[in-house]
Amino acid sequence: MTTTATGSRVLPHPAREEIRLEAVLHALSDPMRLRIVRELARDEDELSCSYFDLPVTKSTTTHHFRVLREAGVIRQVYRGTAKMNGLRRDDLDALFPGLLDALLDAAARQAARLGTAEDA
Repeated sequence: MTTTATGSRVLPHPAREEIRLEAVLHALSDPMRLRIVRELARDEDELSCSYFDLPVTKSTTTHHFRVLREAGVIRQVYRGTAKMNGLRRDDLDALFPGLLDALLDAAARQAARLGTAEDA
């Protein structure tokens, strides 16, 4: 387990070799977490937690980000008072080539088919 710190706040992240396929698939099986990952992939930059307008409570949002971080899907770092989130695309692509792109493509097709808000 590696940690990322800015200032005195440290967030644990799995090292690349510790990321497990089961954990990644579990993290991405939840619609809210998949929505977060889709937005991070679309933006291709770090986004603050407050950027995401999820229809859940703040504590549930925090839980979703923690599951994604602990699975190795995202990296979270503090920048001042903001917790910034970035997709660990390089790590995921190295470990599971094509998986992230296939999941993102499938999610986009599903959103378009169902006409959900996440299809933008």
